[in-house]
Amino acid sequence: MPRPPRSDRPNHARRGGRPARRPNAAEQAGAPAPKGSARGRAPAPIRTDGPVLELEVERIAHGGIAVAHHEGRVVFVADAIPGERVRARVSDTAHERFWRADTVEVLEASADRREHVWAEASVDRAPERRAGGAEFGHIADERQRALKAEVLRDALSRFGGVERDVVVQAVDPALAPGARADGTGWRTRVRLHVAADGAVGPYAARSHTVVPVASVPLAVDELAALAPLSERFPGAVSIDLVAPSGADPQLVVSDGERMPRGERPVTSEVVGDRRFTVDRDGFWQVHRGAAATLTKAVQAAVDADRFDPRAANLDLYGGVGLLAAAIGDRFGDTVRITSVESDERATGHAGANLADWVGARALTARVDRFLAELEADASAGERARLREATVVLDPPRSGAGRDVVDRLAALRPAQLVYVACDPVALARDVGLLRRQGYELEHLEAFDLFPNTHHVEAVARLAAIV
Repeated sequence: MPRPPRSDRPNHARRGGRPARRPNAAEQAGAPAPKGSARGRAPAPIRTDGPVLELEVERIAHGGIAVAHHEGRVVFVADAIPGERVRARVSDTAHERFWRADTVEVLEASADRREHVWAEASVDRAPERRAGGAEFGHIADERQRALKAEVLRDALSRFGGVERDVVVQAVDPALAPGARADGTGWRTRVRLHVAADGAVGPYAARSHTVVPVASVPLAVDELAALAPLSERFPGAVSIDLVAPSGADPQLVVSDGERMPRGERPVTSEVVGDRRFTVDRDGFWQVHRGAAATLTKAVQAAVDADRFDPRAANLDLYGGVGLLAAAIGDRFGDTVRITSVESDERATGHAGANLADWVGARALTARVDRFLAELEADASAGERARLREATVVLDPPRSGAGRDVVDRLAALRPAQLVYVACDPVALARDVGLLRRQGYELEHLEAFDLFPNTHHVEAVARLAAIV
């Protein structure tokens, strides 16, 4: 296919079409951002001469890294499974309380260890040359989901004060045609990076080093076929591969220059019988079956006995209207719902995407400011309709946070349906809401990012009368 101009670039970096955090550039290639690194700052180079330790791997931690101890010090170990004994090279000693290390040899393997689904990410490669973005690819699928459930369960206990069993569900294969049973073939958006010599590849794990690869197995087949892995792009910064469900796959070359907002191309995504317009550089769930999975999960999470279609229902961090549409499709065309999103272009698309419902509207506003204005200016009648409301919120990875939680609690909606991509952020907000008189009633978790540590959850919290 002809290459587009280099300025014609997507930036799949924010939820719901707003341009900046989830996932970041490294995460689009699948590589999680180094924890604690400043935004836009390259992480410290990985040490290749650190000491090699023999470690007993104890458990998994938030972020997908395993935990071990050496002479009383915590060691976070990549590419290991709890219960294994490994040799690991220390890669980072900058922190007094812990070190980081990478597995270089498995001495006693878990029964759940398998050949890595991405050869270029295997422990057979030197740590600094391992492709990032498939950090659980060496673990059997069921164990991956069990580890994610363990992290979510532990976070809810520690930060939310909730003891709750958790099961992480695989995506229904009927919702993700082409995705394979080993957790490959699901990514509809992939970002590859370009090295100084023009070579193309993902970043190595926890670094900004471009790693040449011969395959991108997590990508859907049409993107795997399109990926220019053997070509060179001198002067480019990144290559974006996009496979919308309602349009042809595309390859976009970026030289790092931002496209003027008015010139951003749009595309379409299809969920069931509904079509959504979204900026090509806006956020859309990357798993082929994710949007349909979350639509069904949000519909199931709403307690119908508490739902009032005439109440002042809200869809916060609403993006292009996916979850507001899920509410409308479940409860009919009499539903009143306001979708609130900070990005003006996403809000414009949401208005068009929600045009089926006379009572639906899309507002451009920061969620915290929108809630503050509601709290300050709502009439007695509006407050009554807010107390009967259902609020859906799908915040960025950092969560809603104390300010938004406090303002929501002050408005006292009947129920909250919270979509979360980070276990600790969800658990923290659950804890804040519990202190404000809400209780966790319903929780489902989904493996929308197979072969990575990421997990998505949908929770319902209800006001205690």
